[in-house]
Amino acid sequence: MSSSDTVVSSSCAFRRAAAALAGALMLAVSGCTVQPLYGSATASIAPGEPSARVASIAVKEAASRTAAGREIAQRPAQEVRNHLIFGFNGGAGQPESPRYVMELEVLQRTTETATVQRKRNETEPSAGAVRLTATYRLVDPVTTAVVASGTRSATATFDRPVQLFAESRAERDAENRAARELAAFLQLAVMQDLARL
Repeated sequence: MSSSDTVVSSSCAFRRAAAALAGALMLAVSGCTVQPLYGSATASIAPGEPSARVASIAVKEAASRTAAGREIAQRPAQEVRNHLIFGFNGGAGQPESPRYVMELEVLQRTTETATVQRKRNETEPSAGAVRLTATYRLVDPVTTAVVASGTRSATATFDRPVQLFAESRAERDAENRAARELAAFLQLAVMQDLARL
């Protein structure tokens, strides 16, 4: 046997070992699966799955307050609630006989994030931020037991132009953005809570 035959046979043995290793890795990786968080991998949803339980959540009227503790208009809290109802049920509205009831409290804080010095001793705010923080409790309506609870928050920034109407409109748009984002965070948190049950 020549040296070239030895090189060829060792090369073939290396290829066979590499092919066997690649086959073993593919077999091991084929056991890993990815499942959707927001839906089901199959067309039908079993009653015990988190997505079916999420669709059976009713959201109560949200309480809202400012950072100082005084009551405010319910608009940002109502925005969060509306987005949650749409997200939980896909636009179908509240379920008739809910499996869970979500209690929600929304805290709003608006702050100045930047100031501009317009005159020698006078500064004016030029940017702001709206922060919405929601505390939620998921309650079983039959036993009144708290199934899950938590806190999530979202922040949206906005410009403060000199015009008063433009400033109030920019702040309101920031409230809407923060409410939409907060509702998405809450929906994800509830899905995670239900998946652990």
